[in-house]
Amino acid sequence: MLGARNLGAAIARTLLANDYSVASVARTEADLVPLERDGALTIVADAADPVQLEAALACAARELGSLDLVVNAVSATRPPDDRSGFGGGEIAAATLAGFEGWTVPVARQSFVFLTAGVRALAGRGGTLVEIVGAPARRAAPGRGLLAAGQAAVRALVQAAAQELRGSSTHVALLIVDGIIASPKTAQMAAGRPEESLVRQEDVAEAVRYLAAQSPRGLTHELVLTAAGDRWVP
Repeated sequence: MLGARNLGAAIARTLLANDYSVASVARTEADLVPLERDGALTIVADAADPVQLEAALACAARELGSLDLVVNAVSATRPPDDRSGFGGGEIAAATLAGFEGWTVPVARQSFVFLTAGVRALAGRGGTLVEIVGAPARRAAPGRGLLAAGQAAVRALVQAAAQELRGSSTHVALLIVDGIIASPKTAQMAAGRPEESLVRQEDVAEAVRYLAAQSPRGLTHELVLTAAGDRWVP
């Protein structure tokens, strides 16, 4: 499990509650302490660094016996303090620093996850789940830089899923089309009805569903929306 705050922690706890052995990977040790208390193996590593991530996955496989599911719930954006707003701002006014903070790290981290994850599961098989937001499906005004990074993630996952479809490795993209209710999004979600927000627990259950699929019927892209929010095909 890559990511230990908010969504990453919720997915780890759901898997633990369903008898999975879980290794959680995060850059900050403080984020891992609660999960360690809950029974997860915790590993301090930067999931955007290929050397560190490969070492973390090797450690997890060694300590847990094997790997059959790797989930990427890392928030990889590194937005600059340029007052452009969430998502990088309008393209005409966007900065190169904004592009390098909102777009590049997202695509890079997904590439590192997929390449390291494929190698970690090679020969044994299993499932790789990449989690992204609505911008992977459609860009919005003022958020083009964020959308570009997430669209790149979608392209990488689609290519990997097709390349590995005939193997024992299942690659899936889980798109959360809406605001996930968590402490991280509290300000953004303020005043919205609960029904318009996606529950972290529902995202976690979607991960479980993807991981449990039979090779006879695989989902390579799953979109999750809140019942009280709009749905756009």
